[in-house]
Amino acid sequence: MYKKILVPLDGSLRAEAILPHVEHLALHFRSTVILLSMDDTADLLLEKDEVVDVDTVLEARHKRHQKTQTYLQTIADKWRSIDIIARVIIERGNVVSGIIAVARREAVDLVAMASHGQGGTNRTFYGSVAVGVLNQIDRPLLLIRSRLEE
Repeated sequence: MYKKILVPLDGSLRAEAILPHVEHLALHFRSTVILLSMDDTADLLLEKDEVVDVDTVLEARHKRHQKTQTYLQTIADKWRSIDIIARVIIERGNVVSGIIAVARREAVDLVAMASHGQGGTNRTFYGSVAVGVLNQIDRPLLLIRSRLEE
């Protein structure tokens, strides 16, 4: 029934509350799981005559990407050890539209996410992402409410 499951994560324990549910579904349906992280940090916009060290900005972006890659790959490797096929995707852009675009591009059968997570520098899933996805998604959505304290 669910051959591909998309799981957006932001690095928080709250967002990870979806993982046991996805693990159960993936084992039951022999699903492939796609772990997604969206980097919604702003692109470099400069004022007239403003000077910044672009190398520093790009290095910080690269470090964030590597940290996210390691985080998601750790989950994928754990699942691989119990015969769940998992892939990692990291995209840049708006979180809601990115989740929807990846769901379409990857032809997933289910998007599974927690409604309350938090990550990055004051970025929040806190419902706004969940509501945005709920209002725009064109396929099944498993949404759990996470009440974990961090």
